[in-house]
Amino acid sequence: MSEAATRRGTTSIAPPDLLASLDPLLREWLPRQRWFAGKGRPVTGFTLVSATELLEPPVASPGVIHLLVQAEQHHQPIQTAGTPGHSSAPHTDCYQLLIGVRQALPPHLAPALIGHVAHGPLAGQTVYEGLHDPHIAELLIERLRLPGRLGELRFGRDTGVDIPFGLVPRALGAEQSNTSLVYGDTFILKLFRRVVPGVNPDLELPRALARQGCGRVPAPVAWFESHEQGPAAEPLVLGVLQPYLKGSADGWELALRMLAKGEDFSAEARALGRATAEVHLALARALPTATLGRTQVEQIAGGMAERLEATAQAVPALRPYAPGLRSAFDALAQLGAEGRTWTAQRVHGDLHLGQCLRSPAGEWSLIDFEGEPARPLAERRMPQPPVRDVAGMLRSFDYAARSHQPWAPEWADTCRAAYCRGYAEVSGSDPRTEPVILRAYETDKAVYEVLYEARHRPDWLPVPLAAVRRLAAPAPAHDPGPGR
Repeated sequence: MSEAATRRGTTSIAPPDLLASLDPLLREWLPRQRWFAGKGRPVTGFTLVSATELLEPPVASPGVIHLLVQAEQHHQPIQTAGTPGHSSAPHTDCYQLLIGVRQALPPHLAPALIGHVAHGPLAGQTVYEGLHDPHIAELLIERLRLPGRLGELRFGRDTGVDIPFGLVPRALGAEQSNTSLVYGDTFILKLFRRVVPGVNPDLELPRALARQGCGRVPAPVAWFESHEQGPAAEPLVLGVLQPYLKGSADGWELALRMLAKGEDFSAEARALGRATAEVHLALARALPTATLGRTQVEQIAGGMAERLEATAQAVPALRPYAPGLRSAFDALAQLGAEGRTWTAQRVHGDLHLGQCLRSPAGEWSLIDFEGEPARPLAERRMPQPPVRDVAGMLRSFDYAARSHQPWAPEWADTCRAAYCRGYAEVSGSDPRTEPVILRAYETDKAVYEVLYEARHRPDWLPVPLAAVRRLAAPAPAHDPGPGR
C-alpha cells in the first residue's frame, strides 16, 4: 500500500476478494459471539459495507482491518419456550469487526482465533478478534487522539480533555451487546457491535447532558463513526470514549450483595431516584419536549396492547393473564380519550440497576444511553414520558428481590417506594401519583421481560411472571400504584 493510500485509509486488498476469503470463517465464528443478534438462525451470506486497513501486514505486525459487514439471514422457525416455532422475515444486521492479521497467534491470543485463511489476499495468514490484542487496543486510542478522517472512518473528540499516552488497555468481559476496553483505569471505550445508520443516543444524550453541566453521566471524550458517500447517507456511530469511573460499584451487583447480607438498600434507592430525576430535568432542558395528547396516548397504549398479544401468542404461560394486563393499557387509552395529557422528553430508555454506578463517595451515575438495542433507532430517539425510565427501575428492584433465596418481596417494595420518594424530592412530582401511566409502563416492561426470558433464559421466566400476576390483578380505586 502506498503512503498516500495509508493516509486516506483506503485498502490495497480488493474488498470482494477479502470478504470471499473470510466468509467461511465468519459464518462459523460470528454466531458464537455473545453480541451476535441473530441467534438461532444461520448466516447465509455477507455483504461488505466498508473495509479500512488501520495497519497493513506485513509492514506492521499485527495487521488490522476494520470491517463493517452485513450478515444476511433467511427466515427460519424460531423456537420459543413452550411453543412451536414461528417464522421471522428475512433481514440483515450490520456488524463492526476489527480483524487482526498475523502469520501465527501467540498463546495469549489463542482464544481470539477466528481461523486460518485458505485463499485470497490473506491466504496463509491467521485472523483473529483484534480487540483482544493489546497492540490493537493501543492503536485505537492513539487514533482517537487525532480528529479527522481515515477512509470512511471519521474521528472526533473533545479537545479540551487530555488523553495521556501510555495507558494500558484491558478488555471488559461482562457486556453482551457491545465490547468495552478500559485504558489505565482512566477511560473506557465502548465499541458498538451491531450498528445502524443514524444518531446513536449513547453519544447524543451524554454530549447533550455535558453541555448542561450534568455530572451524573460521564461526558464523551472522543468518538468515531463511519460516513458513507451520498446525500442521504447517515453516519454509523462505532465507538465512544468516556471517563472510566474507577472504583464504582455496579448497581445490580451492589443491590444483590446488600440483599444477601440482609442490609437495607432504601437509602441507595432513594439516592438513585434523585440521580434519575436530575438526569431527566437536564435532558428536558437540553432537548425538545412534546405534549402527548389523545392521539399519541392511544398510539402508545395500542402499541403496548399489540406487544402483549404477540407475546401471549409466543409464550403460553402469559395467556391466562392477558385480559388483566390489557386492562392497564385500556385504562391509559381511556385517560387519553378523556383529555389527559403528558409531557414527553428524551429519556434513558433502558434504565435498570445494571446501568447505574455508585462511586466510592456514594454518588450515583447513569451509563449506557443506547436504549433497548432490539428496538428501532428512530423509536429509541423519540421523546417518551419520563415514567418509562421509572418503570424500568421499579422492575429492576423486583428482579433483584426475586434473584435472592428466599424471595424478598418486602425488600423490593421498600426500595421501590424509596426510589419514588427520591425522584419526587428533585423533580417535584412523585411517579406514584400517576398510577395509571406508571402501571401501563411497568406492565409493558414486564411483558417484554416475559418474552426475553422465554427466548433466552427460560429458568428466569418465573421472575417476570410474578410481576405479571400482580399487575394483572384489578387495581383498587385507592391503589397508589406500583412502588408503594
